[in-house]
Amino acid sequence: MHRHRPTAAFSWLVLVSVIAIGLNLRGPIVAVAPVIDVISHELTMSAAQAGLLTSLPVLCFALCTPLASFVVGRAGPDVAVTLTLAGVMLGTIVRSGGAGSATIVGTVIIGVFVTVGNVVVPVVINRDVPPHRVGIATGAYTAALNVGSTLTTLGTAPLVGWVGWRTALDLWLVLAAAAIIIWVYAVGGRRALGLPALTGAAGSSGVGSPTGVDGTDPLLRPQTPDVPPRLRGIAVLLSLAFAGQAFGYYGLTAWLPQLLAQDAQLSRSLAGASSSLFQLAAVVGALGVPLLAHRIGATRTAMIVGLLWGSVPLGLIFAPGLWAAWAVFGGIAQGGGITIVFMLVVTVTRTGTQARRLSALVQGVGYSLAAASPAVLGAAHDISGAWTLPVAVVGAGVAVFIVCSVWAARRSTMMPASRPVEAPEPALQR
Repeated sequence: MHRHRPTAAFSWLVLVSVIAIGLNLRGPIVAVAPVIDVISHELTMSAAQAGLLTSLPVLCFALCTPLASFVVGRAGPDVAVTLTLAGVMLGTIVRSGGAGSATIVGTVIIGVFVTVGNVVVPVVINRDVPPHRVGIATGAYTAALNVGSTLTTLGTAPLVGWVGWRTALDLWLVLAAAAIIIWVYAVGGRRALGLPALTGAAGSSGVGSPTGVDGTDPLLRPQTPDVPPRLRGIAVLLSLAFAGQAFGYYGLTAWLPQLLAQDAQLSRSLAGASSSLFQLAAVVGALGVPLLAHRIGATRTAMIVGLLWGSVPLGLIFAPGLWAAWAVFGGIAQGGGITIVFMLVVTVTRTGTQARRLSALVQGVGYSLAAASPAVLGAAHDISGAWTLPVAVVGAGVAVFIVCSVWAARRSTMMPASRPVEAPEPALQR
């Protein structure tokens, strides 16, 4: 994978592309949440079956990350992005096009292709964004994840009243279509589709050609080791940090409204508002963390994010009446936490191949634990009959994030910043 020095104009075009991609990697998943009762009623689905519409994609994140890494490595990041967006469109159409079984199949398709997107975006940032803009690009990407979630969460329910749930879900295809158009413009149609390059042309974007810097076929080059020895320690730390972050995020996303309705005596509408605060505040964390890291360093920034995250379980246990503060602090922390992890994935890797494999490892471990979070917290509530124990379990996950993210950030400062140019990975068609 070719690491190059993009021009300022191209790097901003890539940034727009990354934002457009991010809008499509969570929104299609959460779009069903506001209307899941309408869907389950029309399709006569049980509560367990309806729950699969939101839990299956997270399970795909955990189980399909190795497959996603293979796809990105085999097809190349340009084609992988196109496959991601086309797959999300396909899954959306299938999900709303038939009976209950088709809805489940479409959800799985969305989950699989979003997993490819999860892996490939850090690779694109590593390859196409100058080092001094990595933080901005990563923050913009993670902010776009939350903006996409918020748009579809707030917009789907009103649309259902006008056009029905099937068309309402399909209307969000416009975001994926727009992202494909932007991506094709950014890298060129031939590269986005994996077509052979024209003689003497490397694509409209100016990114490196399919062959290596010395003109040899990359298929003949020795393969980069899966996890280089210098990255093994930080790979473990980043995997655990992401696991703690994702565990807390998905657990609170699932149970925060019910927790506040019972412990803080909130109405259903106010309890639902807490979820909106939790999601929207993530934009502040995602955009603020890169700026903060630039000023005070990644280690101190990770400490601040950890303090915000740590205040949430403590606050929910000892002062649930201040729920709005904990929702905002938690939102900032979860947006900043995922940004810190992805920033470190990009900055500690020296080549695009390493970025892809480290990204896949970190997300595979993290989402494996995150997929179990709602069930674990629900079981803890059933056992104790209260929310103190589940919140304490969230606190344990947050503690893992704090320790491992700070440790990983500190280790990253001791690694060389230079990234040698690496030949691109082979595409399906060159």
